Amino acid sequence: MKTITKPFITIGRFIRQTIDELRKVVTPSVREWAGWIVGVFVFVLLLMALVTGMDFGLGKLVLHIFG
Repeated sequence: MKTITKPFITIGRFIRQTIDELRKVVTPSVREWAGWIVGVFVFVLLLMALVTGMDFGLGKLVLHIFG
């Protein structure tokens, strides 16, 4: 088992590495944001259509069987 003999050095190294990684982060452009928004919107619409179709179809099936 590894023991930490210098916790403040370890914490300092962690904070330094975290800041270095955060400097590498690139903010998306407006065009990239728009592309992601459109993609998510289309996906949600397709999922809504699928769920609506399944609900309608299964509702008709249940009414046909038990109606």
